[in-house]
Amino acid sequence: QVQLVESGGGLVQPGGSLRLSCVSSGFTTNLYGIGWFRQAPGKEREGVSYINTSGRTTYGRDSVKGRFTISRDNAKNTVYLQMNSLKPEDTAVYYCAARRRFDGSWLVTTYYDYWGQGTQVTVSS
Repeated sequence: QVQLVESGGGLVQPGGSLRLSCVSSGFTTNLYGIGWFRQAPGKEREGVSYINTSGRTTYGRDSVKGRFTISRDNAKNTVYLQMNSLKPEDTAVYYCAARRRFDGSWLVTTYYDYWGQGTQVTVSS
């Protein structure tokens, strides 16, 4: 059974930090690139960051560069998203997703094969 399980969300004050984890099972994780996406109420789902199979290549949206860091531990089938200097506009449900293909933009949600259920991140004082 394929599963992606996110954890680590919660309520944090502006300027604070959270580390999200995405644990996968049921497929060969190290053959898949992993993306983090988020969706705020009333808004489209948007790509946050992406890491390739080896972990040597990463991408991030402009608004999180310098604040968010993506990493992976293939031995643990886990991808992390370290989020620092959080802002209220980072508030959203965060999802991780896995894609087998290597071409095409990492931002395109339809290129992903598997999705997690999401974890809520709320940044508020």
